[in-house]
Order: sequence, then structure tokens, then C-alpha cells
Amino acid sequence: MSLARPLRIGTRGSPMALAQTGMVRDRIVAANPGLETEIVVVSTVADRVLDRPLSEIGGKGLFTKELEQALFADAIDVAVHSMKDVETWLPDGLVIACILERDDPRDAFLSAGAANGLADLPAGARVGTSSLRRGAQVLMHRPDLTIVPLRGNANTRMRKLEAGECDATLLALAGLQRLGMTDVARSVLSVEEMLPAVAQGALGIECRAGDDAIRALLAPVACATTTTALDAERGLLAELDGSCRTPIAALAQVNGDRLTLDGLLFLPDGSRHWAVRREGAAAEADAIGRDAGAELKRAAGDVYFAHLK
Repeated sequence: MSLARPLRIGTRGSPMALAQTGMVRDRIVAANPGLETEIVVVSTVADRVLDRPLSEIGGKGLFTKELEQALFADAIDVAVHSMKDVETWLPDGLVIACILERDDPRDAFLSAGAANGLADLPAGARVGTSSLRRGAQVLMHRPDLTIVPLRGNANTRMRKLEAGECDATLLALAGLQRLGMTDVARSVLSVEEMLPAVAQGALGIECRAGDDAIRALLAPVACATTTTALDAERGLLAELDGSCRTPIAALAQVNGDRLTLDGLLFLPDGSRHWAVRREGAAAEADAIGRDAGAELKRAAGDVYFAHLK
């Protein structure tokens, strides 16, 4: 199938966003020979305001809001997102039409000194991150460390690390792979030490719900296995009303027709956490995720929700 004009692909303008959008474009074109494309850069609030945590300026939806407005205005046909930045509920009229095969979901450890992992850091060392999930897990394992805010794209955070604003930081391994910069990582943290964010490592393509021709172009690059895994993870997130103000981690793994989901819920200071594991039929991914989220909600109870208030 082809369009009468180039497919307009919307993206943020960061080096990471442009790199992953280029990957997505290449896969779409490979699946639709002869298709012409145009990459449209859209500036978002999350890219412009870098001096405050996302939780203070409106949440992770600030990575997607302007792209979604561009979809509604017919300025673009599709928007490429890191799925971990996509809010739990989409605006009416928009859909995630395609989720590509997931890259490695783990986190990478970077340090300015000799440390090759969290265990190597001296007491009081500063770990730079504005992710509540990462900060909570760091403090869960090492309450003697100090979390300092560190926002910006991957290149910016690496520059801040080199400038001495922190002693170590954590970045998504998938992002470093897309930038061709995995050599900067001192180590890759196991999921037992640092459970990933919901949907980390996965890219999604959003479009208008009624654009059947666009959805047909995207269908060949969708990954059913990754989509199933994210159904479980995002189901857990939805049950917990998850947002960037909520330290939640989850990872689903699909093996044939079976699915295993691990989830964690934290207090931001790492002093308390609640864990859940669910196994079941992959076809029931969303229900498994929601059941796991409901268990975490029951286990955390008033302690957790008092924190949210």
C-alpha cells in the first residue's frame, strides 16, 4: 500500500529521538518499498524545561503532548515514542497502532570514577537521576547513597556526569545502543538489581484511530511478542494509576504462549517496597497485569497512597 504523499513522521528533536525515529522510518520503508517519508521535528515542553523534575511540571505526558496535538491538527501522520514515555491513557481519537520489537530493557551504569556498579560506590556518593523508579531502587539497595536530580537527554546527562554534578548515573541501555554509545557504560545492571520502567526499550507508533491506510502501512513492522509483554506491563501501570510521580517498575517476558510478569512498587526514598510476580497465558496479558497491579495496591495500602497525597 502507498500514499499519494510522503508519510509524515513526527518526532522530538533530541539526538536519541532522531536516532530511533530514523530506525523506525527505515523499517517502515523496508516493509513498504517505494514509500516516501518526511521526518517532522516537534518541540515538546519536556525538551525545553530541563531544570525541574517531570513530576513538577506536568508528568511524562509532556514528552508526547505536542506530538499528539500535531496528529490532531493533521500536521503529521504518525508520532514515534519511547513507550516508557507514553501515558497510561491516550487521548480519545488516537491509538498506538504499532509497537516494534523491544530492545534490551535493562539499565546501564555510568560513573565518573572507578566504580563499575552500585556496590563499588563509596558511602555518600551522588547518583544523578530524576527517575523516581531508579532513585528508589538505588536507595533500596544502598540507602547510604545520595540521589541528586539530573535531567536532560542522554548526552546532556553524560556531560553533567563528566562535569562532576554527580558520581554516577543510570541510562537505558536501549538508548545507548541506538546512539552507538554502549562503550560509555561501566556495566549493565541485572533486572534483579534494577527492574526496568514499564515498556522500557520499546518504541511505539501513534496515529489517528481512523487512519486505516496509515495503520496498514505500520502493521508489517509490529511485534506481537513485545505488544503482549507491554499489555501486561501497562495493565499493571493502569491499575496503579501510574505516572512519573509513582515509582513503579515492571517487566513481562513472553515464552511461547506463556507470560511471566514481575512488578515492584516503592516509596521514593526506597525505605519500603512491594513485589509481585504473575505467570499465565500470554493471551491474558492485560488481565494478568491488572491483577498484579491490584495485588500491589492491596499490599501497599494506606502507606503508599498517603505518600501520593
